[in-house]
Amino acid sequence: MSLPPVLSHRGASPHPVGSPQTMSLSAEARSKVRGRRTTDQGLDVVLQLPRTGPLQPGERLGCEQGQLVVDVVAAPEDLLAVEASTTLALLQAAYHLGNRHLLMEIQPRRLLIPADGVLRQMLEDRGLTVYSLRQAFYPEPGAYTATAHHGHGARGASRQ
Repeated sequence: MSLPPVLSHRGASPHPVGSPQTMSLSAEARSKVRGRRTTDQGLDVVLQLPRTGPLQPGERLGCEQGQLVVDVVAAPEDLLAVEASTTLALLQAAYHLGNRHLLMEIQPRRLLIPADGVLRQMLEDRGLTVYSLRQAFYPEPGAYTATAHHGHGARGASRQ
C-alpha cells in the first residue's frame, strides 16, 4: 500500500504535469491546513502546508516534486441569510452573532452564517428576516487567522 501524496506547497506551478485535481472544502475545512483529505476525483492526499492562514478558493496546492497539483474549491454549504429592515438592526444582529464567535460572511445588505435552528429562532425573535440557502461560504477571516490569538481568560490567555 503506497502512502498518499503530501501537498506541502501553496501557490504550486500554474502549469502542472497533467490535469490538476480539485478539492471542494467547506469554510471550516479550508481553515485547517494539516491532515488527510480526499480530492473530488477520489485521490487521498495529506495536507502539510505552512500555517499562513486559511486556504482560499482558487488557491493551487502542490507536492514537492510538482507531480500533483490540486485546486481548492469552496464547497456549497447549508447557510442562513439574515436581513433586516434597518442598518442598525443588521449591525445589532452582527454584534450578537459575533459574541458567539460564529463564522460569518458579511455582505452589503445581509449576513450569512452556518445553518442553525436555535440561532434562526433567536434572529427571527429579534424581528429579522431569516431564510435558508445552499451556496459557497466565504466568512470573514476574523481574529483567528494566521497567528492571531484571542482569549477570554486571564491576561495573556490564548486560544489554540
